[in-house]
Amino acid sequence: MSRQHDFDWLRLAYRHMVTIRALDKKAVALQRTGQMRTYPSSLGQEAVGIGIGMAMQDKDVYAPYYRDQATLYLRGVRLSQILQLWGGDERGHLFEGPAARDLPICVPIATQLTQAAGVAVALKSRHEKQAVVTSCGDGATSRGDFYEALNLAGLWQLPLVTVINNNQWAISVPRHLQTGTETLSQKAVAAGIEGIQVDGNDVAAVHDAVSAALEKARSGKGATLIEAVTYRLGDHTTADDATRYRDKQQVSDAWQNEPIKRLQTWLHDNNEWSAGQEQALQKEVQQLIEKAVTDYLAAEAQPVDEFLQFQYEKMTPALLEQQALIKARSEQGRDNS
Repeated sequence: MSRQHDFDWLRLAYRHMVTIRALDKKAVALQRTGQMRTYPSSLGQEAVGIGIGMAMQDKDVYAPYYRDQATLYLRGVRLSQILQLWGGDERGHLFEGPAARDLPICVPIATQLTQAAGVAVALKSRHEKQAVVTSCGDGATSRGDFYEALNLAGLWQLPLVTVINNNQWAISVPRHLQTGTETLSQKAVAAGIEGIQVDGNDVAAVHDAVSAALEKARSGKGATLIEAVTYRLGDHTTADDATRYRDKQQVSDAWQNEPIKRLQTWLHDNNEWSAGQEQALQKEVQQLIEKAVTDYLAAEAQPVDEFLQFQYEKMTPALLEQQALIKARSEQGRDNS
């Protein structure tokens, strides 16, 4: 654990990680009971998202992928909004605060990287001292969008920080079957930018790496690729069953290094955390999650024909025709139910 962070900072990081894990657990439970759609758990990867979020400044721009609940939370997105998003309600993307500058969650693999590079081009063209952060899984590094974005960032010295959440699995494909490179961070070499590998289960290490990369980007010194090495303790999504392809012993070993217990132990060993503090935190977080769930479930359902309006600035005649068709099918479904 880095000694550059004081205990107040570490306790705050711990609090954030505990909150996100509690939200994650509740989201999976909601999906299992039919109250949420497919959900991508971030179990075991909380240090990556929290480390990024605590390093970013409000003026930065974030281009998230689908496992970035933790960073979105620190950007000011309400916990109930995160549930709303995975409940299929696009109104969850009506971000406020710092997140109002950010892009929506990206589900297609790696397309957020080219979009982030585009935002970085705009910032540089306007001579704005800001930076863009984007993130992706290890599987995304096998996609063309990944290489295209990094190539442009290197060529034009863009203010772009790309964080790879290397959780070892692209759904059921293990890391070693995806690429011949020894590390994912070394892919930065081909783009002419700096590549860094950090311990993704150490929130302070992630924070330090992202902070340094952001400072470099804002000062006009170009892009950085950061590989945060962690492990996906849960399924890829609630539509997946990782027990079908993953060794039990490997998962059991990974639990021994998971980020939350690791930080809690470190704080406790330094007499900076107690059983009483843990009990109080768990009670506080539970109340936060219960409030978020209540707000999520109380929200009036979004009309099914509205989602196209969240995808396009202008509704063309063809889109309006599709919208009418969707609405008619929805009403027909209700009549037949």
